[in-house]
Amino acid sequence: MQLCYFDENKHSAENPNFWIGGLFIPENHAIEFESTLSDIAFNFFSSRTMTVHSEFHAKDLFHGKGNAKKRQLDERVRVFQEITQFICDNQIPVRMVKIDVVRHKSRYAHPMPEYHLGLMLMLESFAHYLDSKDEIGLVFGDYESDEMTKAVVDFSEYKSDGKTPMYFGRPLGRIIDTVYFTQSHHSRFLQVADLLVYMAGRYEGKTEVADKWHEIEVKACWEKIKASTDFVIKHWP
Repeated sequence: MQLCYFDENKHSAENPNFWIGGLFIPENHAIEFESTLSDIAFNFFSSRTMTVHSEFHAKDLFHGKGNAKKRQLDERVRVFQEITQFICDNQIPVRMVKIDVVRHKSRYAHPMPEYHLGLMLMLESFAHYLDSKDEIGLVFGDYESDEMTKAVVDFSEYKSDGKTPMYFGRPLGRIIDTVYFTQSHHSRFLQVADLLVYMAGRYEGKTEVADKWHEIEVKACWEKIKASTDFVIKHWP
């Protein structure tokens, strides 16, 4: 069985693309992988407890805010590098969905809200991978109270209908039970998903970045993940 974790960004005028992305953790390696991430957390936070004070949050790590405030830049970049190495060393499959929100809304008379469209496409991507491996999966997302109930209802309807509602809809039968949501500080794997989504939104499709050491180093992490893992991006529309 595969444990499937996803997170998403917040679409805004400054961030015109909606990104949702995730990773697969094989159940037989979950304890080992969690232990590795716990070690990385201990090296940075001096704590293995999973609280908001010891959570990997990509935006705060990058900008030196929140629980990464006053930490040295090289320490913060090292977190990105060590999690990148964790992903690549363990060949963890990564799936991303990018929605150009302006194009999506201009293309359809009644466009599906980007969060629900993104979740549907993410679930399809999870299901496609599970089909290819002849496995079943459980799906976990970051708790968002304003979106969670509708997302669970959507998933239930897709399962009941036998497939997602797109023209080439995909059955989701290999995703069992429901979509589980929890606060991201309770899951190291959700925190990895957060880092993936942050790097995607910051670097994907951009040929140039600011000529600053930390920008270059973190972008190199993103490029390494794309080049060294089972990595797929779905673009919409």
